Amino acid sequence: MRYEGPIYRPPSEAASLLIQATVGCPHNKCTFCMIYKKGPFYRIRPVKEICEDIDAAFDIYGEKVKSVFFPAGNSIAMPARDLAAICRYSTAKFRSLQRITVYGSSRYIARKDPADLAMLREADLSRIHVGLESGDDVILKRVKKGTNAAEQIKAGKMVKRAGMELSEYVILGIGGVERSEIHALKTAEAINEIEPDFVRLRTLVPKINTLLLHQIKKGRFQLLSPCEVLKETRLLLENLHCRTRLTSDHYTNYLNLSGNLPDDRKRLLGEIDRALTWEPDRFRPFFVGTQ
Repeated sequence: MRYEGPIYRPPSEAASLLIQATVGCPHNKCTFCMIYKKGPFYRIRPVKEICEDIDAAFDIYGEKVKSVFFPAGNSIAMPARDLAAICRYSTAKFRSLQRITVYGSSRYIARKDPADLAMLREADLSRIHVGLESGDDVILKRVKKGTNAAEQIKAGKMVKRAGMELSEYVILGIGGVERSEIHALKTAEAINEIEPDFVRLRTLVPKINTLLLHQIKKGRFQLLSPCEVLKETRLLLENLHCRTRLTSDHYTNYLNLSGNLPDDRKRLLGEIDRALTWEPDRFRPFFVGTQ
């Protein structure tokens, strides 16, 4: 199996076979992300090469493979026919396969024809991981996400209509102190319209070699304290009314929250309220990310 450049996968795909379908990220402008800033440039791997890697993985793991994740940063951007081909090949190769997943940004999902997404679902693509980050257009523009709330909602609904599972990622604190409240409210508003299967929380950690870290050092962006992040999280959960699964499965978070909304809202809010009484040294220390 061959890999090029950084290879990342969601924590929920920890047990998945990783077969690289694309290299780099076609957008690669987000101010908070350092992953592909030094390359490699985005490209789509040939289907033949990807299938050769699937064959190599089968020789190693055989029928042990239960799930496959196709990195790199935005594999939904590859032509639907090519992505469908490698999904079908995976299903044919691994007879015990239960799930095939990719990363996909709203901008590139929204460009797909609904028939393309239907084809991908028929080819057994079962889940897409989407970085919503925020539902606030001002924040999305500032972090150079390359999309807006309307397009995020459109893309999310397209995935759901196609019958695929949808994980939406929210970055707590991405609006800084200035837009914390509006970030929580607008993000809840977008999620309520999308109705994703999963909402996955991440807390903003500035990364080396990013524009956002430069803005923080220059005093142009004020990070939230742990308690401010928790208050933002509380406001978000208070305003989430759709049925979804909430997880905090990431090392950046100050508190591990997990439950079904709206059923577990009262318990989750209680956990946040208890954490708000903690001494500051009980929270993880501030750090600058290097990966």
